[in-house]
Order: sequence, then structure tokens, then C-alpha cells
Amino acid sequence: MGDSWHRERGKRPRVVVKLGSAVLTHPRRGLREEVIGETAEQLANLGAGRVRDVIVVSSGAIAAGRKALGLTGTLSLSRKQAAAAAGQPLLMEAWTRSLSRRGLQAAQVLLTHEDIASRSRYLAARDTFEALLEAGAVPVVNENDTVATAEIRMGDNDHLAALVALMLHADHLFLLTDTDGLFTADPHRDPTARRIPILGPADLVEDQQAGQSHRGSPGSGGMASKIRAARLAARFGIPVTVARGDRERCLEDLLAGKDLGTRVLPLSDRPPPSRQVWIATARRPVGEIRLDAGAVLALTVRGKSLLPAGVEEVRGEFRAGDLVRLRGPGGEDLGVGITGWDAVSLIEGKGTHRDRRRELVKAGLPPEVVHRDDWSPPYPGDSEEGT
Repeated sequence: MGDSWHRERGKRPRVVVKLGSAVLTHPRRGLREEVIGETAEQLANLGAGRVRDVIVVSSGAIAAGRKALGLTGTLSLSRKQAAAAAGQPLLMEAWTRSLSRRGLQAAQVLLTHEDIASRSRYLAARDTFEALLEAGAVPVVNENDTVATAEIRMGDNDHLAALVALMLHADHLFLLTDTDGLFTADPHRDPTARRIPILGPADLVEDQQAGQSHRGSPGSGGMASKIRAARLAARFGIPVTVARGDRERCLEDLLAGKDLGTRVLPLSDRPPPSRQVWIATARRPVGEIRLDAGAVLALTVRGKSLLPAGVEEVRGEFRAGDLVRLRGPGGEDLGVGITGWDAVSLIEGKGTHRDRRRELVKAGLPPEVVHRDDWSPPYPGDSEEGT
């Protein structure tokens, strides 16, 4: 790898480092503070000259709280939230203590899906991150499991780490786990499995081939979630490395170019505009709008907004402000957009119903169904189910 792991030679990069529960916790002992301490030592060394900013995404709160509260067996949602409430201060105490010993200031950032899905909250979170980094702090990020419900959870901290990396225009994302990277098959079941040193985004292995953490991780991720997170970040220009995080000097060796783990190459060195990235990644589509050929041409070639006259079909129930998937007359994927119309009104006003359409606009609906600035086209390597 040499020193070419970040996008611009000579630039001190911004990196996001995610550590999973398999690395940070032990099924019986709880937090592995020695791993947190070793990671903090590396972060201090990296911050002394090799990197510009470091953001840590740390799992382990539920596992730490589970031990502290003596909870056993399968946990209900409310018990997971209780474990998170008890474990989050324990996790932050460990990070704060370890970082402060190396002259670094920890700063806790708890996020929910709503903080990502809302544009105003997303921008506020980004500004907070930038202020912390400018002040020299190390943000330690986790999902706010105490209040997140099953319906609004981000899913896992691998996905959260990819979203944070995209939000902050990171130069690299490190997903640290307790295996040596991605393999051609599950290395715990197949002795012929080989580590994959480098992957192009189109060459990602199937989720079921990746293998899982080898010791019954208490976390919600696994190799499949790391592949999905790596695919997401790589789509929008961020290289990703999956590697063993409890190995001594792991980060320092990776940044020095040693052949460790699996590096997933980005699709492009020129990521799209940040608003388009947010539209494509922050939420899942809740409906579908099918366009006629003229509307497809206007949107994708002429740079125009989608007007109700160009809508052929409306599927699903959605409200103004929701994210919808756009398709051409043959079903081709045109990306996603934020709709200014609800489904009922659009069914009434679509196509050639000019008089009714004018009435709806006079009643307060915008002229555009999807404004050009609220549309994100599909990108190479895009996965509809992963949006």
C-alpha cells in the first residue's frame, strides 16, 4: 500500500476509526480497557503528525451495561436500552481516562437515526463535529441506544461509522474487528479460506462468505455489516480498511502501509456534492414514482426538476418531505429524491390533468414534485436495498 492509502499525497488526512464490541468487550469481563488504552496510545501517536483529525466510533455500551446490571440471556428492547444507559458512562469513562493520559480530550457524541434523516439536525451535528475537531478534541461516537427504538435504529455501528465518515468528508474509514479482514470464505469453517488484501467496490464478496467474529460477539454487526458499510463508503469516494483491532499497533501499521486486513478501494476520488450524498444515504425510500420518457430526459440530461406532468404512476403511501425512488417508464432506476407532494395529491395531479394540477399548486403544493436540488442519481455500485 505504501503511503497512498489516502486520497491526496502530502495531505494530513481525516480518519474515522470504528471499534466493534468484539474488540472492546469480553463476554465475561465486560470492557477490555487494555484495548481502549492501546488504541488511545496509537491515536495520540497518529495525531502527533500523521493524521489531521481522528473520529472514534465506539461500540461496547450495551455489553458494558449488561455486565454492570447483571443482565443475562436474550435482552428485550427496553432491557437493551437500560443496558445502554448504564454502559454508556462506563464506556466514556474508559475512553476519557485513556485519552487524557495521552494528553487528548474525549468528547461524547450520541446520534440517532433522526439526527441523520433531518437535514437541519444533520447539519447541526456536522457543525458540532467540526467545532470539536477544531478545538483538538477526539469525538467518541455511538448510537443513542437509550432512546432509539427498533423502528428508527441505524442498524449497527458499522453503518453509523460509514455515515459519520460521509458527513465529515473523511479520507479513510477503518473498521476494526477481531478477524484479520475479509476472506474468500468463512475462515472458521473453511480451512482453505484466504484473506483478501484489496477489493474494488464491484468485487465485494457475498455477505455470507465473510465469516463472523470468532467468539460470539455481543454486538449487532459482524462481517456482513462491515461489507455493507464498506460498500456504502466506497460508493461515495471513501476508502475503507477492515482489520483486526486488538492487534498491537494495528492503526500505526496500517497507516505505514503494511499488508494487514482488507482494503476496499473507492469508486471515485471525486465524491458527489454533500447534499446528494445525504439524500442518497440518510433515509430509506418509502414510495416510488414512475416518470415518462420526457420527464426522464428533463431530469437526467437537461438538469430540470420533476414536474407533476411527467409522472406516470405513483406507488406507496408517502407524505411531502419523504424520500421516494424514481424510475423510468421501463422501471430503470433513476435514483432517489425528496418529494414536495404527498402520494394522494400526486395521484390527482399527475400527467395531463392540468386544471386539477393548477388547483393543487394554488392550494399550496410546490410546482415541482422533486426539485432538481433534492434529487440524487444512482451511482456506480449503488444497491437499492442498501439505500
